[in-house]
Amino acid sequence: MAGLHDIAGWLVRRRSSLPAWATRIIDAPARNPDGLIGRLAYRILGGGGAANTSAPDTAVRVYIAPTNYSGQGFLWARALERAQSDVGARNMAVDIPGGFAFPADTTVPIAVNSASAEWQRAEWEAVQAFTHVLIEAERPIFGGLFGRRVLAEVEALEKAGLSVAFLSHGTDIRSPRAHAALTPWSPYPEDPRTETLQADADENIALLDTLRRPTFVSTPDLLLDVPWARWCPVVVDAERFAQDRSVLLGQTPRVIHISSSAVQKGSHHIAPALQPLVDDRAISYDLVTGVSSAEMPAIIGGADIVLDQFRIGSYGVAACEAMAAGRIVVGHVLPEVRELIHADTGLELPIVEATPDTLRDVVSGLLADPDRARAIAESGPGYVQAVHSGARSAAVLLDGWIDRSGRPDGD
Repeated sequence: MAGLHDIAGWLVRRRSSLPAWATRIIDAPARNPDGLIGRLAYRILGGGGAANTSAPDTAVRVYIAPTNYSGQGFLWARALERAQSDVGARNMAVDIPGGFAFPADTTVPIAVNSASAEWQRAEWEAVQAFTHVLIEAERPIFGGLFGRRVLAEVEALEKAGLSVAFLSHGTDIRSPRAHAALTPWSPYPEDPRTETLQADADENIALLDTLRRPTFVSTPDLLLDVPWARWCPVVVDAERFAQDRSVLLGQTPRVIHISSSAVQKGSHHIAPALQPLVDDRAISYDLVTGVSSAEMPAIIGGADIVLDQFRIGSYGVAACEAMAAGRIVVGHVLPEVRELIHADTGLELPIVEATPDTLRDVVSGLLADPDRARAIAESGPGYVQAVHSGARSAAVLLDGWIDRSGRPDGD
C-alpha cells in the first residue's frame, strides 16, 4: 500500500511535465469518481473512516475547504482567529496521496471525499454548524452528495443559512489563452494541461461571474482574470524563515531555484542562463525539488539569491518565504501586477525583475553592487510582515465578506 501511495505522489508532483494523456489519468479519480479509475483509486487508496470537521464555539464560525494549497486554508483560518475574538475558523483539506504534508484542521483522503457517501453526509451535517463557508478553487466540498456541482452546494449552503464566498488560487481561474498574450514567457500552450486548464478556467470564471458572491484571489495577478475579486494575500510564518546571516558577504554566492513545476516556473531556462557565471566560479547554483516544507527554512537560509519563477508573472508562497529570510529574490513579475500591488498596499514589491533573457545580466549586476543587493534583501522581511503575516488577509476577508454578511441572529 505504501508503495502505491509513493507512486501516486511521484506522479502528482510531476504532473505538469507529463503528457496530456497521463495528466488525464491522474485527474480521473477527482473528475469522475464513479468511473473505472475512480473506483480503483477508492479501493486502493481510499477506504477506512475519515474525521469530520467540528465547528468552533464562537459567534462567527468560518469553514474553509477543500484544497489547502501550501497550507493556506489552515493559515487563513488562524489569521481570522487572531484578528477577531468572536471569529473561529476551521479548514478541511482533501489529501492527495504522496503530496506534501501541510497542517490542516481536518484531512480526508481524496478517494473518501469522492466516493464515501457516509463521509459526505456526515461532513454536510457538520458544516451546517458553521455560519460562513469559504470555497477554495471552485472545487466541490462534499464529493458526490450534490452531484459534484459547486452551484448545487452553494444553493444548499445558503438555504441552510450559511454565507458563502470563494477564494481562487491560480490555475483554477487563470486563463491560458489570456495569459499567453501577457508575456512571451507564458507557459501556455507548452504546458500539456493547457486545454484542460482553459476549460476549467472558463467554467470557473463563468460560475463566479454568475454567482457574484464575495470573491478573493490568493495572488495579485489573478485580479487580471477576476477583476471584481479582492486580493487575500498568502500567509507565511516569517519567524520560521528569519535569518541572522546577511547575503553576499565574501564567500562564493549561492544561488538556488526552488521548483515545484518546471514548466510553470521556467526552471529549464535557468541553468543555461547562469552557466557562464557558474563556469567562472562567480556563483554556485542548485536546483531544489521535492523537499518538504520542514526543510525549506534551512535551504533558503543557506542561499544568497533565490530565483522564483519566470513565466507566470507573479509571486507566491516560495518567494514570500525567501523574502522573509532576507534573501535576494529574483523573478519575472508583470508590470501590471507590480502596479496592482502598489495600489493595494502602497509598497513596492522587493523582487528583482528578470526574464530568462536578462537573468544572467541581472545576477551579474547584483554581484557587482552588493550594497544595493543587500538593501533589497533587507526590505523583504518588512514587506512580508506588512502583506503576508495574515493580518492583511484577515482584514480583507472580514471587510469584504464576514462583517458585511452580518452576525448570526442573536449575536
